[in-house]
Amino acid sequence: MSQSLSGSKPIVDIASLRAARELAYVDFREHQVVGRLTKQLSKLSDELLMSLWSSCDLNSDAALVAVGGFGRGALFPYSDIDILILLPADKQYFEEVLAGKIEKFVAQCWDTGLEIGSSVRTVAECVSEAEQDITVRTSLLESRLICGKKSLFKEFEATYEKTLDPKSFFQAKLAEQIQRHYKYQDTPYSLEPNCKESPGGLRDLQVITWVSKAAHLGGTFKDLSLAGLVTQRELTELNRNQRFLETLRANLHLLAGRRQDVLAFDLQTALAAAMGIKEESSRLASEAIMRRYYWAAKAVSQLNDVLLQNIEALLFPQESKTTHAIAGEGNENFIERQGVLDITDPQLFQKHPEQILRTFLVFAQTANVKSLSATIFRALYNARQKMDSKWRKDPVNRALFIEILKQPEGVSRAFQLMNRSSVLGRYLPAFRKIVGQMQHDLFHVYTVDQHILMVLRNIRRFMVIEHTHEFPFCSSLIAHFEKPWLLVIAALFHDIAKGRGGDHSELGKADIRKFAKDHGLGKRDTELLIWLVAEHLNMSQVAQKQDITDPEVVQAFAKKVGDERHLTALYLLTVADVRGTSPKVWNAWKGKLLEDLYRVTLRVLGGAKPDASSELAQHQEESRTKLRLYGIEDDAYDNLWKKLDVAFFLRQDAADIAWLTRHLFNKVDSDTPVVRARLSPVGEGLQIAVYVKDQEDLFARICAYFERHGFSIWDARIHTTRHGYALDTFQISGSNLVDEGGSYRDLIQLVEYELTAALQHNDPLPSPSMGRLSRQSRTFPIQPRVHMTPDERGHYYALSLSASDRTGLLYAISRVLAKHQVSLHTARINTLGERVEDVFLLDAANLSKNPKLQILLETDLLEALGT
Repeated sequence: MSQSLSGSKPIVDIASLRAARELAYVDFREHQVVGRLTKQLSKLSDELLMSLWSSCDLNSDAALVAVGGFGRGALFPYSDIDILILLPADKQYFEEVLAGKIEKFVAQCWDTGLEIGSSVRTVAECVSEAEQDITVRTSLLESRLICGKKSLFKEFEATYEKTLDPKSFFQAKLAEQIQRHYKYQDTPYSLEPNCKESPGGLRDLQVITWVSKAAHLGGTFKDLSLAGLVTQRELTELNRNQRFLETLRANLHLLAGRRQDVLAFDLQTALAAAMGIKEESSRLASEAIMRRYYWAAKAVSQLNDVLLQNIEALLFPQESKTTHAIAGEGNENFIERQGVLDITDPQLFQKHPEQILRTFLVFAQTANVKSLSATIFRALYNARQKMDSKWRKDPVNRALFIEILKQPEGVSRAFQLMNRSSVLGRYLPAFRKIVGQMQHDLFHVYTVDQHILMVLRNIRRFMVIEHTHEFPFCSSLIAHFEKPWLLVIAALFHDIAKGRGGDHSELGKADIRKFAKDHGLGKRDTELLIWLVAEHLNMSQVAQKQDITDPEVVQAFAKKVGDERHLTALYLLTVADVRGTSPKVWNAWKGKLLEDLYRVTLRVLGGAKPDASSELAQHQEESRTKLRLYGIEDDAYDNLWKKLDVAFFLRQDAADIAWLTRHLFNKVDSDTPVVRARLSPVGEGLQIAVYVKDQEDLFARICAYFERHGFSIWDARIHTTRHGYALDTFQISGSNLVDEGGSYRDLIQLVEYELTAALQHNDPLPSPSMGRLSRQSRTFPIQPRVHMTPDERGHYYALSLSASDRTGLLYAISRVLAKHQVSLHTARINTLGERVEDVFLLDAANLSKNPKLQILLETDLLEALGT
């Protein structure tokens, strides 16, 4: 047995293994040499396994084999130690002699604290399992004999190699990679990427070596270079980025004290410090380390694409030789090969730099092309010095860029490839500044550049027939919009000035103005683009934070918009923008608010003054029409409607008015609470109505019930009838009850029964059980803010709250309001990722009489938000 790496006795127990590991960790923390660390950890584990194997007297009968990452000899601090115990084919011998010894060996591994992943198979069983499972096939590809019967291991190697089909293995790994990328949002640019599994992570590099080894091209990047598949520059890039990602992963494991591959917010600052990256004047250390990660992941994604194409060409030579010319004037330099766009001359971009942008135009115009060839990626890299200010100013290139934007199909895919190959950043220097730019607002889940491209994609999806079912109203609007490609430009520039300091909407105006001038856009189009960049946040803020049933709010918004063209453009950009921030942020209720604001503003722009009386008459007549369908006569609900004020009819849709009337017209003076629920008409969650004699803590009681059952409240509309009844409606989503397997029909019945019972019992309000802040909110805490101002008429106070979101927050707020006997008029609940920005309209009766109450209320609310 060899001498231990610790420099003392060989590793024979877990204590000596841990001590030796700690020495290796100390060395790594000081020198950051990841290759030395992973080899040391593998060899140290080898020594202990060899000792245990020998003590069980297994050397001459079976083989102990390292597989997977352990088989590569590259063990990270908390990686799995995967082993294969290779058995002879004689089953009787196994049962009579080996079974007990192997059971003892595995037990000793766990008893000593060595956490192994083990499989026990014969050679034939290994082959059978590998044929059925690509994961097993891959793991066995990296097998390495630790100790035991060498002849048995050689038999396994020979048999496995004979049965491994390089072509089917390649195709299976490619399909597996596509599925894995999809699982991780198909982007390297999420704010908390997985440095192993996400696109551009270590797994993408490992896929290259796996398919290379299966194809008998060697198991290292150097082998690929010797085979002529990798250029010297690519070899350097592969090794450099692999070293960076492995160093990152090893530090993550040590910082977390466990297997940790996600670059979590709360580890990024410590990770930067561990790797010697310090805070700069313009960038946090965490932003600097993440920016380095994104650039590395971007390079790995491209190298993965290039090398897999090259290996595929060797494995499927006949298919790779089949090419087709690209039809069209100016396309003679391009060919299509098995769905990949290629160029006829590798030096094309050096000789004719104007062909660089034409590449992406041809890509967008050619329907059956899905990616760019390795030759094009290499040629683009080699021509990077050609993409200078002279190239950017060339009228031919400017015309080509606009032509790409105008294409009916393929635009978003073309721009993704332009970013991936760094062409987009070289053509638009302002865009290059935000590549890999973090956003620590707990609202966006992508880097700035990826968010921009997501918004661009969303705009484009409105134009594609296959996606009209997603947002039919948006698709209808954009189909009739003059020059819809202008909206793609607006998407490209709306956040391009982020990270520079100051208001990015204002700073972005200069960028879009210069772009429009350089590209010869007309005065009218230029004005629209500048306005969209400056105002791209406005519509969302009005819809989600203001009362859009208030004629004055709509009038002010219509005045800012000016005309239908600006309104439609802003609406489409806003929907695309909100959808492109995070899967958590968009919901059907927000979509309805934006659409309602669009429609009511359009009426004002069309000449219809915001007349409350005409709106009232329209809503009531539409409601009557719907009620007649249920056989309800007009005079049947006359008593109920007399108890409702104008605000009720203006704030509710006709369908909602009819629904509420149908359930309440014969319960106007009910002594017991009436609770009705239904699937929400907006398409998600439930709509719940509560009708009960008003009480000071009613809103708090309802919130307490919703919080207890895990509901999220999207919207609350609070009304008080003329005879002192509360008529409140809620849009809610999510429930632990549905997660546990119940149906929505059961849930509706349960809510109606339980909430009615809860309102009948006048029990003391329960103490708020505030949930813990999310990991992201703890890392980037939001300073709680409370702002309260009276309206011009003195009837109400607008209370604005912002804080980190957590379970129980809304109930805690409502409990404070109930404590101070402050009545609630309306509530606008707005959750933005991990942040809430809620707006409440409070009755001014008590507040205006007692200025001290205002201060006390704000103080208690701040305490509730910050708890």
